Amino acid sequence: MDKITKSLITELITNQELTSDGESKDFERLVNYSIVSNEYTKTFDINVLTIGDGNDTGIDGLAIIVNGQLVESIEEIDDLLERNNKLEITYLFIQAKTSSNFDSGSINTFIFGVLDFFDDEPKLVRNSDIQKFAEISDFLYNKAPRFRENPTIKLFYVTTGKWQDDPNLLAVVNSGRNSLEQKNLFESVSIAVYGAREIANAYRKTKESISTTINFSNRLTLPSINGISQAYIGLLPFEEFKKIVSDDEGNLLNVFEDNVRDFQGENNDVNSGISLTLNSLDSEIFSVLNNGVTIVASSISPTGDQFTIYDYQIVNGCQSSNVLYNNRNGQYIDKVQIPIKLIATNDDDVKTRITLATNNQTPIKKEQLAALTDFQRSLEQYFNAHTGDERLYYERRAKQYNNDNTVLKTKIITVPYQIKSFAAMFLNEPHNVTSFFGYIVRRLNEGKTPIFNPDHSFAPYYTSAFAYYKLETHFRRRNIDSAYKKVRFHMLMLFRIINENEELPPLNSSKKMDKYCSHLLNILNDDNLSLDAFNKCIKVIDLADFNKEDKQDLKLVSKTKNLYEYVSNISLIR
Repeated sequence: MDKITKSLITELITNQELTSDGESKDFERLVNYSIVSNEYTKTFDINVLTIGDGNDTGIDGLAIIVNGQLVESIEEIDDLLERNNKLEITYLFIQAKTSSNFDSGSINTFIFGVLDFFDDEPKLVRNSDIQKFAEISDFLYNKAPRFRENPTIKLFYVTTGKWQDDPNLLAVVNSGRNSLEQKNLFESVSIAVYGAREIANAYRKTKESISTTINFSNRLTLPSINGISQAYIGLLPFEEFKKIVSDDEGNLLNVFEDNVRDFQGENNDVNSGISLTLNSLDSEIFSVLNNGVTIVASSISPTGDQFTIYDYQIVNGCQSSNVLYNNRNGQYIDKVQIPIKLIATNDDDVKTRITLATNNQTPIKKEQLAALTDFQRSLEQYFNAHTGDERLYYERRAKQYNNDNTVLKTKIITVPYQIKSFAAMFLNEPHNVTSFFGYIVRRLNEGKTPIFNPDHSFAPYYTSAFAYYKLETHFRRRNIDSAYKKVRFHMLMLFRIINENEELPPLNSSKKMDKYCSHLLNILNDDNLSLDAFNKCIKVIDLADFNKEDKQDLKLVSKTKNLYEYVSNISLIR
């Protein structure tokens, strides 16, 4: 293996706080991380898509992306269907070899394993990871009437050598592509072969700040405004707008400010109305019916009509942008012009004012949006106030820390995992977060779940996030059996109950909550004490009426109550 690849592996293992498993396994992680990061625009756990050793059917990495979400369970698909009514699916299959050779036999084995994955009667023995993904895939194909189009499938075969378009190997690749196409399961099939140079480029690309270049000819330049370096308003053809919201491969970019609000789906009056307009003969009327999209960038470099925008976010128009993207292949989409405000500023206060002033089409009420936006920013600052081993990074915007090599990626807490850990640990709702967190987000948007309330103390948010980080650290170090990962949110609830030294105070009582959380953090900050505490949680799960292998037990409120009552009544763990 060459020195560059080795150095990339070293950096990845350090940033992800991983334990080295030898050159071969470490290379698999590098390849999986690099490829999926270029196909999926949100933060993810490498271990979720790295297939276990033995009976992996020739597959080292597997990711299923549905409606822009990396799915890990069938329950997530139901939630996405409820929100969007349609399914858009991409399969990523990866094989990584430390050999510098490109071997036709290995490529054939990989392709055969992928073909077998989609067989009704598979011939190869499957490990638990392959079985899990196969169950998800079967469930998806049972929902085929809800497909926007057939799924896309992408295969990546990677070695440490130099790919030189060998005609014999190309023949093997083309034969494999034909075999996959003949299954009639996919809209498109691609097989990419990477060498050391290609995987290094893919890894470096994961650290780049987002930027794009558009042709913005139909515009007006706004006069000088205090706090804003440049500002433009105009109409952008959909073909140019598409460059802002999707990458060169057509994947939707996560460029939406305060992503807790996220896309609300097309099953509401506003978004379904937009979709109807885009697919009508008079689709060009969209430009006068829609309030448009506001984009805030760190900087803009205009050259004639060509505008390159750097480090940008869509602060208004998340719903419209997603509906436009979902209808990108519509018959009349090329007639659509999108009203655009393009603003360059590095002033967070100005950015917040723009966000609040321009959001009036979202299903979230404006006063709730204001509180939500302010709370998110303040929570990020609260995280930033911690130093040393206690330092965590709250990721309001997807991948906002990607190009900062000083940040350990395991210390990044995304909005979904903040919601999950807080709801599990302080609201006693682990059963609602074991799959996709959409149910809790819906209740949040409707004002029915006490999360991110403006009067809440920040301490329980940080504490639940730190507990999640610490538990994941013990899993990574193999201090705790990975079989318990599926109940990690139940463990967070149990950790709080077992270790609290007083009754849980109200979430809006900052002084009392700071004291309450300080005691828990003292335990979490000690490796031995935290491991002992989590092992007590495992003991409760093993002894109570709760089956961690039963997916229904994970989702039932009655089973959560069983755990709560069991841990409240026994004395052996006190």
